[in-house]
Amino acid sequence: MKALVLSGGAGTRLRPITHTSAKQLVPVANKPVLFYGLESIAAAGITEVGVVVGDTAAEIEEAVGDGSKFGLEITYIPQERPLGLAHAVLIARDWLGDDDFVMYLGDNFVVGGITALVEEFRGSRPDARILLTRVADPRSFGVAELDAAGQVVGLEEKPEHPKSDLALVGVYLFTPLIHEAVRAVRPSWRGELEITHAIQHLIDTRADVRCTVIEGYWKDTGNVVDMLEVNRTVLEGVEPRIDGEVDVESETIGRVVVEEGARVLRSRIVGPAVIGAGSVVEDSYVGPFTSVAENCRITHSELEFSIVLRDSSIVGVGRIESSLIGRHVEVTPAPSVPSAHRLVLGDHSKVQIRR
Repeated sequence: MKALVLSGGAGTRLRPITHTSAKQLVPVANKPVLFYGLESIAAAGITEVGVVVGDTAAEIEEAVGDGSKFGLEITYIPQERPLGLAHAVLIARDWLGDDDFVMYLGDNFVVGGITALVEEFRGSRPDARILLTRVADPRSFGVAELDAAGQVVGLEEKPEHPKSDLALVGVYLFTPLIHEAVRAVRPSWRGELEITHAIQHLIDTRADVRCTVIEGYWKDTGNVVDMLEVNRTVLEGVEPRIDGEVDVESETIGRVVVEEGARVLRSRIVGPAVIGAGSVVEDSYVGPFTSVAENCRITHSELEFSIVLRDSSIVGVGRIESSLIGRHVEVTPAPSVPSAHRLVLGDHSKVQIRR
């Protein structure tokens, strides 16, 4: 069995971060989200992995390498344009051959991995198995409709009026029969070859398509809110470890990781939190669910429920929370100039202004 990992796409929902970085490499607890998927694939006993790459191919290849650090053999498959998930299967046809495979979206995060799912698929070997989870607003996802027996009878891509609250999780398991299906579909209104349409083709031709409704945690890390939530979830499981320097005037509480080469001076760190290698936290407070990457500087500031990428500095700005701060960013106080409010208010307005 092989794995096809999708790491192309523009990452528009994570801009401006993804103007200069691949969305799959944005770190969660100081580790790129893509790495969690690759580790799950390796843990499931799969070693041959094809990684579909686009405009950020060079960055992905530099980070992942040949896959040996994950116990994998990586083959890179270029995709000139992100033309849909089914298109990724189409262009990977020669590499996939006649093997079964798991398709894994590189910016998705599944707590607990995929080992049990892969083992179940190997044992029963349906033509396809999809993962579903209940979501509050299914309109942003592929949505499945099940019959009374729990069998998949229909799929829709981002429907305006969803027939259920069951969204497709970004992990799919296929036999080679999917190749016939992806060749049969036509581009959607979005101009993409939708994997939902290919799976619907399997259903329509009476192939054996099964589903698993997962109760565990899953997130598509395509936007800032979900990135912060995944970061929170991963940090909740970290084991406290102080490999760097924490001076006697500082305090660490709870699950705090201070990596080698990091320094905490006259500061308070409340976990779960991670301070990356080479970073300095000085005269500051770092609160729960915060990850600070390597070579950052936090001085005279407060930071909570946030992600700070490498080589950035936050100096003298009071409190920051619920934020995603990119690489090589400088956050400093605004100049002290006279301030004023300029208002145009309609009748019967009520305005609250901080003094």
